[in-house]
Amino acid sequence: MLGFISHYECHDHDAGDLHPDAPLRLEAITNQLIASGMDYVLRHYDAPLVDRADLERVHDRDYIDRVYAMAPGPGDAPVEIDGDTVMSPGSLRAAERASGAGVLAVDLVMRGEANPVFCAVRPPGHHAVRGQAMGFCLFNNIAVAAAHALDVHGLERVAVVDFDVHHGNGTEDIFRDEPRVLFCSSFQHPFYPFTGHEKETDNLVDVPLPAGTDGPGFRKAISEHWLPHLDRFAPQMVLISAGFDAHVADDMSTLALTDDDFGWLTEELVRIATKHAEGRIVSMLEGGYEPHALARSVIRHLDVLLG
Repeated sequence: MLGFISHYECHDHDAGDLHPDAPLRLEAITNQLIASGMDYVLRHYDAPLVDRADLERVHDRDYIDRVYAMAPGPGDAPVEIDGDTVMSPGSLRAAERASGAGVLAVDLVMRGEANPVFCAVRPPGHHAVRGQAMGFCLFNNIAVAAAHALDVHGLERVAVVDFDVHHGNGTEDIFRDEPRVLFCSSFQHPFYPFTGHEKETDNLVDVPLPAGTDGPGFRKAISEHWLPHLDRFAPQMVLISAGFDAHVADDMSTLALTDDDFGWLTEELVRIATKHAEGRIVSMLEGGYEPHALARSVIRHLDVLLG
């Protein structure tokens, strides 16, 4: 049974009328789920609030304190953390729900109650480093989920794969020296946040893609770099930072992927999870800012996860 985790409070994060990370993103996904009929074959769950202990596994305590201290209350003006990252009165609760969704997803998969599980949440998380918010992100949702799988459920090998158009610098920062985590990231380069490297290590596989890369180029790079590392690592769970902003219709970037390219990659990740991880997959929404392309791509992703 494919689990689907979200929460209405994830809509309350308001970064401003012109900000790409708008509540419309989740609304588009919900509408497409209903239109496709897929909504009725999912098992729905509300995202809980994250426990502080889960945040402290991946973020510095003083950073967490700062986020809570600067969060505006009801009726207060939004707080700008940097040029891209804004906290409105609803942002802290949304971020707590987004990270809590990842924790619940791991629990559901490990209990055998739902698998795979997709988390339709915002704000995204993969740019948040141990001690800093950036790139729309407050808490690193996928890192919280991965650390929970390792430290609470006792897994020894967890793969985190990130196909957002932007390098998952926060996740890489958190797990750079953690041999229990294999982190694979594909991204347009050079591009925000201007991090990432072409050198592959035992637990970091960055795949920088030049502007204009299309589906065949993307598939070739993933096949040559990600997949061999994933097979050798033999993860016990696959966690996905599912960013769909590399879509050709998304003006956030100049990559040229399609719904079918995301479907192909999902098939490959399902294969890896089936072979090594008893099929355990948790997928969490990151980017994707053209609502129609995002919704279609998510449905393609979920359709493959459903089998």
